[in-house]
Amino acid sequence: MPGFKSHSGSAAVLDRNHVDTDQIIPKQFLKKIDKAGYGEFLFYDWRYLSDGGENPAFDLNKKEAKGASILVAGKNFGCGSSREHAPWALKDYGFQVIIAESFADIFFNNCVKNGILPIRLSVNDIQQLRKDPSEKVIQNLTVNLEEQYVANQNGEVFRFDFDPYWKKMLLNGWDEISVTLHQEAKIKKYEDERIVN
Repeated sequence: MPGFKSHSGSAAVLDRNHVDTDQIIPKQFLKKIDKAGYGEFLFYDWRYLSDGGENPAFDLNKKEAKGASILVAGKNFGCGSSREHAPWALKDYGFQVIIAESFADIFFNNCVKNGILPIRLSVNDIQQLRKDPSEKVIQNLTVNLEEQYVANQNGEVFRFDFDPYWKKMLLNGWDEISVTLHQEAKIKKYEDERIVN
């Protein structure tokens, strides 16, 4: 996967806490093992009405939210069952970054493994990013993983912590197999020495 150093784009705001993986992508759509094609099912029960038409009341269906590449959510985002399809759906929809007050641990790890940057910011920082609590789209956010900050269009900077191991993986575009392959020479040397001894 491509490395992630920085990203700029608009952010769609999902004003909900405890969004679980079944709300992110309902179980009836988990029938494939490849990562493509899940975006259309993202937040399915919220995005669509019972007749299959778009729900005009759902914030991500608003015209100004279309094309957003950053998602701003509440606390405990990605809780529930450990389905890797949830980050697949978010990525396929177009989200590169998710900013939330907190994440479920397994979901957080699955995001990183699939090239999505999950950022924890305090509720106060998220409110500062938005300025207006009724704002459902935040224009012109810049996210810099190398320097670990989010900046809004007013130039305000919000710092975030990020595990150095996960940071290295995202910066280099590595998954866990890539990390192992980068140690291949050391592994071979170790195995060769074990055989001799």
